[in-house]
Amino acid sequence: MSLKNKTKVRVFSGTRPTGFLHLGNYLGGVKGYLELQNKKDYDCIYSIVDLHGITSPYNPKKFQEQIDKVVLDYLACGLDPKKCHFLIQSQVPEHTELAYLLSTIYPVSRLEQLPTYKEKKQEQPKYINMGLFYYPVLMAADILLYKTQFVPVGKDQSPHLEVTREIARTFNRHFGQTFPEPKAYFMPLANIPSLTGQGKMSKSKEGSYINLVDSLKVIKDKLTKVPTDIGKGKKIPDKGGVFALLTFVELFEGKKKRLEYEKLYLSNQGIQYKLLKEELAKAIYEELKPIQERRKFYEKRPALVNRILEQGRKYASQIAKQTIQEVKEKMGLIKK
Repeated sequence: MSLKNKTKVRVFSGTRPTGFLHLGNYLGGVKGYLELQNKKDYDCIYSIVDLHGITSPYNPKKFQEQIDKVVLDYLACGLDPKKCHFLIQSQVPEHTELAYLLSTIYPVSRLEQLPTYKEKKQEQPKYINMGLFYYPVLMAADILLYKTQFVPVGKDQSPHLEVTREIARTFNRHFGQTFPEPKAYFMPLANIPSLTGQGKMSKSKEGSYINLVDSLKVIKDKLTKVPTDIGKGKKIPDKGGVFALLTFVELFEGKKKRLEYEKLYLSNQGIQYKLLKEELAKAIYEELKPIQERRKFYEKRPALVNRILEQGRKYASQIAKQTIQEVKEKMGLIKK
């Protein structure tokens, strides 16, 4: 496979294999990936970052199943191997090789200061490992290995990208211009609210998410549990369960529908949440139904899925090998 997309703008994004994708992943990430893959001047590489996944507690016997779930969900959502490249991180060993090489030029003190490392230590106090500490360097290697120019992120994630930019600058300063400093490609819907009414939708918060594989009944049951108020007030809530519901109404039923509910909320009539939740569940399911149908298509064709991943691996490997060759030459590890 030739590297015919060399002159295009390179995009890279990785997803941890935590099992089924949820609405937050779909609205805040996958929809943006689909938009990017359809840009003719963009060369998109999307990866399941399984090496990052093992820095948190996990079951090795079920890990491949988790990876498969994410792969199927992405393909079901519309990731097109004719328009982008899709791979599993650990199948391209240059990710870890570049991470080690970059780790020799990045200070330990800087890693210790990173808020993400401190947060993870609090989240998993019994599972603090070197991989967790090393996480930002491997993330930088993931991005820099492909000389990425844009990384799809939410605005709250842009500080994470700064480590990669720092490492790129440091390497270029020591060894000559090699890596572009990747820029954030901001995803407009990165912070999808949790069904609990607190924070954003996340797999780590039970009851906060709707999976892309959920049936209409399951969606209804989950929406039933979203906390609400009496249905009316003097001000439209800007947080909590009602805010979450109105956000989803706008996303799946349109802005006009949301404005109708807001008008009811400010009136003496108020909102009937039972009706709102029933209509919203149907609207969400209608959008997920074709995704679920495509998922069944790929589930029945494991050979096709493996072929797509292998094509992605081959494409990525060619770029990775060239980058590692250049890096090793500049670092004096091999003769030019």
